[in-house]
Amino acid sequence: RQVRLHRHWAAGVHRRLGQADGPGDGALASIRPPLTGSRTTSSSGPTSLATRANLVAITRAGLAFVAVAILFHRPELYVVACVITIASILMDGLDGWVARRYGEVSRIGAVIDILTDRIVELTYWIAFAALGWIPAWIPIVVAVRGLLVDGARALAFERGLTAFGPTTMMRSKIGTFLVASRESRSAYGIAKAMAFSLMILAHAPQLPDAVATVVLAVGHFSVYAAVLLCVLRGI
Repeated sequence: RQVRLHRHWAAGVHRRLGQADGPGDGALASIRPPLTGSRTTSSSGPTSLATRANLVAITRAGLAFVAVAILFHRPELYVVACVITIASILMDGLDGWVARRYGEVSRIGAVIDILTDRIVELTYWIAFAALGWIPAWIPIVVAVRGLLVDGARALAFERGLTAFGPTTMMRSKIGTFLVASRESRSAYGIAKAMAFSLMILAHAPQLPDAVATVVLAVGHFSVYAAVLLCVLRGI
């Protein structure tokens, strides 16, 4: 009897350790690949965070932080901040290429890529709103849209679906076009690139007033175009 009690106690401890062994609560916990019995386990890819692709993604977020820090503390370097912003945006597709090139495609890498996108976008939108360059409702809309989409994506991941590929969660042709088509992704990327870089450049003190007015107008148009595409791509 004592042996049976000991085995029952040990099994309970192992179950509790197994429940506490995940990455945490919320969306990240819900997309943890199961240890056994899953068709995605063998194809989940590298599980380490220290990969080349993840380093590119983290560097991209770091560049965005540096650019925004310049916006608040060094107005004379706004042109530099604009160049850094363009570099950060151009790195958006680099991490995916590196992951495919070096065989580092994984679920955790996909999550880090999505989180990096959210961090970079919200960093600029919130900074622009804090500086009074755009209305405060823009970062709110982008943040709420991101939370809703990421929540739905986490539920889909739990069911074995993915954002792209053969097990994609997208079922309609319209949804596939808005989210996964090259045209839609290019338009959204260009709109964000123009919005972030031109809004910074328009406020650079080195820019003549006449030129700054035109750049600011194009920048505002790009801002609203990016927000519209952001919402449409989340439907």
